[in-house]
Amino acid sequence: MPAKTARRLMWVIWPAFLVAGFAEAVFFTVFDPIDLYFFGAPLETSREAIYTVGFFGFWTLGIASSALTVFLERSSRGEP
Repeated sequence: MPAKTARRLMWVIWPAFLVAGFAEAVFFTVFDPIDLYFFGAPLETSREAIYTVGFFGFWTLGIASSALTVFLERSSRGEP
């Protein structure tokens, strides 16, 4: 992997990881995982599984946001 690509990947993944950790802490401070419902049915999994899915969901949203920022920054300078 070229150094420039690795650097851009770190610009996307690392901030998204930090934001996901913060978002999960805030979200699950307010909501108890056992009290969550999915399409009207209670979730039948452990708290740890819900925390894990929540973290990866927040991380995915953060990655999408950071990737869009890098994409728009590159396109404004005319880079491929």
